[in-house]
Amino acid sequence: MASASYHISNLLEKMTSSDKDFRFMATNDLMTELQKDSIKLDDDSERKVVKMILKLLEDKNGEVQNLAVKCLGPLVSKVKEYQVETIVDTLCTNMLSDKEQLRDISSIGLKTVIGELPPASSGSDDEYSDDDDMSWKVRRAAAKCLDAVVSTRHEMLPEFYKTVSPALISRFKEREENVKADVFHAYLSLLKQTRPVQSWLCDPDAMEQGETPLTMLQSQVPNIVKALHKQMKEKSVKTRQCCFNMLTELVNVLPGALTQHIPVLVPGIIFSLNDKSSSSNLKIDALSCLYVILCNHSPQVFHPHVQALVPPVVACVGDPFYKITSEALLVTQQLVKVIRPLDQPSSFDATPYIKDLFTCTIKRLKAADIDQEVKERAISCMGQIICNLGDNLGSDLPNTLQIFLERLKNEITRLTTVKALTLIAGSPLKIDLRPVLGEGVPILASFLRKNQRALKLGTLSALDILIKNYSDSLTAAMIDAVLDELPPLISESDMHVSQMAISFLTTLAKVYPSSLSKISGSILNELIGLVRSPLLQGGALSAMLDFFQALVVTGTNNLGYMDLLRMLTGPVYSQSTALTHKQSYYSIAKCVAALTRACPKEGPAVVGQFIQDVKNSRSTDSIRLLALLSLGEVGHHIDLSGQLELKSVILEAFSSPSEEVKSAASYALGSISVGNLPEYLPFVLQEITSQPKRQYLLLHSLKEIISSASVVGLKPYVENIWALLLKHCECAEEGTRNVVAECLGKLTLIDPETLLPRLKGYLISGSSYARSSVVTAVKFTISDHPQPIDPLLKNCIGDFLKTLEDPDLNVRRVALVTFNSAAHNKPSLIRDLLDTVLPHLYNETKVRKELIREVEMGPFKHTVDDGLDIRKAAFECMYTLLDSCLDRLDIFEFLNHVEDGLKDHYDIKMLTFLMLVRLSTLCPSAVLQRLDRLVEPLRATCTTKVKANSVKQEFEKQDELKRSAMRAVAALLTIPEAEKSPLMSEFQSQISSNPELAAIFESIQKDSSSTNLESMDTS
Repeated sequence: MASASYHISNLLEKMTSSDKDFRFMATNDLMTELQKDSIKLDDDSERKVVKMILKLLEDKNGEVQNLAVKCLGPLVSKVKEYQVETIVDTLCTNMLSDKEQLRDISSIGLKTVIGELPPASSGSDDEYSDDDDMSWKVRRAAAKCLDAVVSTRHEMLPEFYKTVSPALISRFKEREENVKADVFHAYLSLLKQTRPVQSWLCDPDAMEQGETPLTMLQSQVPNIVKALHKQMKEKSVKTRQCCFNMLTELVNVLPGALTQHIPVLVPGIIFSLNDKSSSSNLKIDALSCLYVILCNHSPQVFHPHVQALVPPVVACVGDPFYKITSEALLVTQQLVKVIRPLDQPSSFDATPYIKDLFTCTIKRLKAADIDQEVKERAISCMGQIICNLGDNLGSDLPNTLQIFLERLKNEITRLTTVKALTLIAGSPLKIDLRPVLGEGVPILASFLRKNQRALKLGTLSALDILIKNYSDSLTAAMIDAVLDELPPLISESDMHVSQMAISFLTTLAKVYPSSLSKISGSILNELIGLVRSPLLQGGALSAMLDFFQALVVTGTNNLGYMDLLRMLTGPVYSQSTALTHKQSYYSIAKCVAALTRACPKEGPAVVGQFIQDVKNSRSTDSIRLLALLSLGEVGHHIDLSGQLELKSVILEAFSSPSEEVKSAASYALGSISVGNLPEYLPFVLQEITSQPKRQYLLLHSLKEIISSASVVGLKPYVENIWALLLKHCECAEEGTRNVVAECLGKLTLIDPETLLPRLKGYLISGSSYARSSVVTAVKFTISDHPQPIDPLLKNCIGDFLKTLEDPDLNVRRVALVTFNSAAHNKPSLIRDLLDTVLPHLYNETKVRKELIREVEMGPFKHTVDDGLDIRKAAFECMYTLLDSCLDRLDIFEFLNHVEDGLKDHYDIKMLTFLMLVRLSTLCPSAVLQRLDRLVEPLRATCTTKVKANSVKQEFEKQDELKRSAMRAVAALLTIPEAEKSPLMSEFQSQISSNPELAAIFESIQKDSSSTNLESMDTS
């Protein structure tokens, strides 16, 4: 024995040699010694050997490292258990290191160690007994370690599903309860990392080749179920809870995953619901697991099991503990949808179960003294019962509706009741609601003046569906009561509420036109006021256009075509109220066009009038602007080629001294061309060639045509347009180049097979302007919905992104902008290119001394940084990648560059502060390891003083920076353990001792807690 330890201490000494060959030979000899069965190490030698091998994992020489890893295998079985724990702990810590090589070598080490442990190598659990086996501690450490790795290394998900997932599943049968809990927890972490928060994960358009984490998980579901389903009937409450949590998370990640396995899982769930010894928490977990499974699989999967499921669920609804009741009501509501799905044909007979489901729910609905959540869920559940089974309830129906009426009058339950009534009113079973409408509608009307936004929105939805489906049961008086409440709801202060109110009026115009004479006063004034608001756009604007079209065809007195036209355009003509925003003119013009489309006979006269208004020398610029935009909007849908003066009148307007009239004329020409391409498109192309001075405006008209016309209509003109655009893509004027690039990109979408390769051909152009136009054009071929060009684009976007290495700074900048657009709108295009793109992207985040120059302005010297724009573009790309490609980033490398950005220029600091906020929620463990290095620049920002004689903007900028930095600090502090960092806690006390900083910090924390509440309220 002495000689062995003497020999080994000799080897250990050689392992510290500075000569790598000595280290290699000594490690090799140690390996040979460890493989001998006869070797016995004393405690001291054990400790030294373990310490040395772990140290050699970080050896500068790769061959020595590799040998050291191989030594771990035989070493594990030769040393005492606490030494194995040391080994596993060290490897775990290494796995989270910044050094990639150390992480890799340690992960190999871990696999080696875990492979050597007795339980993993034994075929069945019975081969060893826990008495003489302390290896469970190692298994537990290994599970915890895998948990940590899975939680921090997003980019290794595919690798985890190949190796870690099967290994963990095979240990679900672990006997030691604490170890089992850790194995389950590690698997839960893996599932959570796979959750498709990123839309591309479950996006059918993602075009991802080969195995994705989700497809790999899908193939392992049978093994998971096999490992779990027997354990759902075990004595141990902890084990059963683990099973329920696992199934819940699995279904959240992969809806429909258990379709084939429901028959073996349902008995396990029912076992816990019926088991007298089950704790309350276990029942709640079983119910919430059942709920998630019911929500995420199709109804017919459960039909064979309804008979077994209903009794235990009904019993839980009657449970004395309110939390169980509450969870059981959710399940009941979902069961009702399962036994009679209204959105698909079903042969299942629901009748035997209706009485039980109704009886247990009505009992809870009637009870007055119960928990608030139970009250709300009883209302929702009963709403679902009436919606899906109301035709089977007989005399119970009107009685139950009376209870709803009572709940509507109670402030605490009214919102939930409004939602339940909306559900019932939309039921295809045409439930008879007459018993409650007389009293109910005026109550609903009164909710419209309550200061509760969610209640207003819910009530407008309810009234809308009631008008649609029950117009014959509503009286004029009921509708008037609602109309009286509408004017204050139509306002730019809340566009969503306005949109719902306008949609309600549109429904009213269609199904109850006689009530519209009431709206000519204050409602109409508010509507016309809203049309003039610069905030009217998107959904609210569409709703407004629908409303005017529905209104004008009702033939209501004083609300005919000309009446409405005067109301809309009057102020511009009388100049009584100046419209300050250009957006208002666009909205009015769109309304004019909507009215004209609904009354085509009125078109010619009105168009003629607008043409005269543009020609008339006495017209103000505002009148011209509105007339041109209206001509454009009308001409988009109605062919105006019969108006002979139109072309010359619009071209005349191109020479107007007013920039706004010019751009309106350019928009109008493009929009009118869409209404008749053969008439107008050749004319526009010819003008572009013959009128160099008006080129920019005419190119804008062309852009409007390419963006809005139908593909079929444009096909014959593609070659001519392409040839024309190419002449201008080397234009020195950046504004013109950008319009040309947009036209080229949108034109490419019309015939991608031919045009995309052509675009690619211009990448080798000698002109940097041409190269930047082409790269910008690609940006306009990318959109956030599937398009025929996508597979073609995926194959060649790499060529366009090679311009990230272009010698020209501007070309590199537009390449980053195009990359950012792809990463944001269609990440699948660039996900596989990240390994080549990221080094160039990160390269552009560096400050370049050679791009900073001094400019003399009078007596002052002023520094200009020509590299700022490209750095900004690079950091914007990084921010986008966090959202769309997190699983492909080495987060530690990423954080290095974030750290540099924290010390950069104002604009870049602002971006990196935002990134820290995102990173704190996305990958807290990684951020935690870098905390000290991240806190320092934040602290520097917050303690910087502006020179006393600076201009006002400097002070404002510094304030913005401080607020933004504080937001980042607040976000970092949400990471558990963050305040344990000495630098962080020092900074915290610095904040609280400085009144200015403390005030900012407090207001930020208030903001963040109130936004959380607000988002809950509107849900």
